[in-house]
Amino acid sequence: MADLEAVLADVSYLMAMEKSKCMPAARASKKIVLPDPSVRSVMHKYLEKENEVNFDKIFNQVLGYLLFRDFCDNVSDEPVPHLKFYEEIKAYEKTECHDERRKQARDIYDNFIMKEMLSHTHEYSKEAVAHVQKYLMKNEVPVNLFEPYIEEIFHHLRGEPFRKFLESDKYTRFCQWKNLELNIQLTMNDFSVHRIIGRGGFGEVYGCRKADTGKMYAMKCLDKKRIKMKQGETLALNERTMLSLVSTGVDCPFIVCMTYAFHTPDKLCFILDLMNGGDLHYHLSQHGVFNESDMKFYAAEVILGLEHMHKRFIVYRDLKPANILLDENGHVRISDLGLACDFSKKKPHASVGTHGYMAPEVLSKGTPYDSSADWFSFGCMLYKLLKGHSPFRQHKTKDKHEIDRMTLTMNVELPESFSKELRDLLEGLLQRDIDKRLGCKGGGADEVKAHPFFTGIDWNQVYYQKYTPPLIPPRGEVNAADAFDIGSFDEEDTKGIKLTEQDQELYKYFPLTISERWQQEVAETVFETVNLEADRVEQKRKAKQKQRFDADEKDSDCILHGYLKKYSGSFASVWQTRYAKLYPNRLELHTESSSTKPDLVFMDQIEEIAPDYIQFKNEQCIQIKFRDGIRDGRLILTMADEIGLKEWSLSLRGAHKESQELLGSMAKKAGKIYGTERDASKANVLISSSTTSYSNASATTNAASGGQRNANGSSN
Repeated sequence: MADLEAVLADVSYLMAMEKSKCMPAARASKKIVLPDPSVRSVMHKYLEKENEVNFDKIFNQVLGYLLFRDFCDNVSDEPVPHLKFYEEIKAYEKTECHDERRKQARDIYDNFIMKEMLSHTHEYSKEAVAHVQKYLMKNEVPVNLFEPYIEEIFHHLRGEPFRKFLESDKYTRFCQWKNLELNIQLTMNDFSVHRIIGRGGFGEVYGCRKADTGKMYAMKCLDKKRIKMKQGETLALNERTMLSLVSTGVDCPFIVCMTYAFHTPDKLCFILDLMNGGDLHYHLSQHGVFNESDMKFYAAEVILGLEHMHKRFIVYRDLKPANILLDENGHVRISDLGLACDFSKKKPHASVGTHGYMAPEVLSKGTPYDSSADWFSFGCMLYKLLKGHSPFRQHKTKDKHEIDRMTLTMNVELPESFSKELRDLLEGLLQRDIDKRLGCKGGGADEVKAHPFFTGIDWNQVYYQKYTPPLIPPRGEVNAADAFDIGSFDEEDTKGIKLTEQDQELYKYFPLTISERWQQEVAETVFETVNLEADRVEQKRKAKQKQRFDADEKDSDCILHGYLKKYSGSFASVWQTRYAKLYPNRLELHTESSSTKPDLVFMDQIEEIAPDYIQFKNEQCIQIKFRDGIRDGRLILTMADEIGLKEWSLSLRGAHKESQELLGSMAKKAGKIYGTERDASKANVLISSSTTSYSNASATTNAASGGQRNANGSSN
């Protein structure tokens, strides 16, 4: 029965993987629904404060670029050929074949430079033209041939095209997607979990599928009770930090990166790149040792993975074949950053890693070290790929103390069967003296890449994974141990462990979404589908002539507008959705009915807007307290959008504070005129009363005219 369950688990897992490759969006079991377009008001305000509303920040985001391109191609009144020029240059830079690059260079020159020069529409500098012509005349086509044009293209796009983009519905759509991204709160319900594919000290790794996009991932689940039992809280949180460092910014194709982190009451969950080709340790046992040529392929890709970490001041500390995973095509990635460490501020000195791979400085207790440790481990790993065992683990000994003693004292004797270049490489990597070790003389990965053993390697080709892997993992197989062989933890081990509030507080900031990786996932799967659905909903709304509350606020002094949920009054027993508009002197709460007058809340009626959220009906809420005898004492507002709720809270408090200061200054002026505190007090009441009357009149006029400015150019 157990065998049948294992087979069924494998079949389900493999079917999910195959379908996700062909049509991940069709595999999505959960629908992404974008927030209402009115979220633009809140998001624009938020993004402005974060300094995110500029061309470079939006253009360099995956979804921002796609929407800006859509605007230029399909919305802009004026043609924007600069973007097409940019895309052609980028395609040229990624072309590897020299002859093909020469042809592309000539096409770009003819279509985007010469053609415009002849028609006197070429907007670029003479220096840029001269740079390109100089190389083309010599029949040379370097990768950076058109580099002078890039900044000039950006200079143009930053101007009128971007300004018009910000006024368009495409920017509104960008705000909708960003709002969705910033409100991601993942749970186990967002994933379909398949078979177990690995197990570690604190938990298991499963194959899983993201419910709303259909993309396959690996889910690493760490048991909180087991972490507590082994006092591994620092290690678990450190892994999350290290993964976020290597996964943010320029992506690395040779590290198993993280897209999400979240936690449940019992588990810490990392959502990682799925590598379904097995690990090098597994393939060593199946395939046998590798020859020098095959080993060189794996060495080159691992070098680039280590380089990516070291540039971020991370020392990996656990390099070994078991941690080098293969994808379905046979390319490798470094996995499991549980022991990785940041050495930017303080060098580590802990003796951690796997015996037989740890560098002498790691074994020497109390000795600080940095990335040097990884180059020694790298040498040990290459030796194992060639000989089947670590250079310090002779005769299959399992005595850790003996392995460590040999690491600290033994000079490795390299077989005569190794080529001269290979022997020299391994001798350089396995130097006990750090100052003499290859990769540790100031040049880092560049030293290793420049070694004669790697002569003839095109490192750009390595980065773009253009070399053919020596081993292609068998298709239609899981390439991992049987699910029952991997086993599971004995729950009896943690039976007496209780998780307290203090334990859970440790993981308060654990959840994380890596923005660029989430955007890439969406772009590859459901972006077009979701946009089309959102467009259809918007068109239906316009066809029904549903009131557009936000359409007329561009030139008014409206601070913020959008949908809120209101709970107030003696007879209101449910949440009521209202379209709220905040002005300097009032808050308007509109119903969907255009015939119903909005509910008006004037700033001088408010005693206090609570600085912190209150918990009400299981919701985080903004509480507005009124002055005695006004309305029903308080008004409670909320919304599901955390970013929006924060912006509404800040804007309401800001408007109220400014209103109070204005009334206070008017009262002081009146006091000077009347000359006595008693008369000033009367004046204060009079001013407040007259201001309310004037506000009522102004608000009524404003509401009736759709929020336009009054005759004085302000809606007060």
